Amino acid sequence: MKKLLTLLIIANLTACGNSQQNADKNNKVDTTSTKKASSITQKITPCLWVDKDAKAVANYYLSIFKDGKLKEYHNYENPSEAKEQGGQDSFDTAVIEIGNIELSILAAGPYFKFNEAVSMVVNCKDQAEVDYYWNALTANGGEEGSCGWCKDKYGLSWQVVPVEYFDLINSNDPKVREKAMKNTFKQKKIVLSELK
Repeated sequence: MKKLLTLLIIANLTACGNSQQNADKNNKVDTTSTKKASSITQKITPCLWVDKDAKAVANYYLSIFKDGKLKEYHNYENPSEAKEQGGQDSFDTAVIEIGNIELSILAAGPYFKFNEAVSMVVNCKDQAEVDYYWNALTANGGEEGSCGWCKDKYGLSWQVVPVEYFDLINSNDPKVREKAMKNTFKQKKIVLSELK
């Protein structure tokens, strides 16, 4: 446990803030862009811990969310203290923007896995958009869940939901609410026509 805690602290300290300020003279840092603290506009940024290759993970999400962009990429050599505690030789980070939010990606080893306790909700304008995101996220190793939930190939949980769905389950008409809720439990991907 002490070894894991040490790795987490080192990874966190190295990845936080402006990488140029955090990297000491012995660390090798490869950057595609830099971000000054004054340019950070999002108060809370979700961080996704993955096993390896932050750039590949970033490119995967950017291939699905077409309006997204890679904002930063950094590759770090782990300090000798981390290596002595069983850490990898290096780790990398990326920051992407998808759906008007920034996500940080930390590729620092196989210590943690995603679970359904945290999921990303994709609010879709119509059924065609639901179909697109559902198919893209479940392809190539992803998996379907129930009630509009799925996992991508990295195991991150997503809820792919048409915005009209919320109108149905919050309708003033109890019959509309009941039918939508009842039929939701019969579905994997949300199909609006079966809920109305």
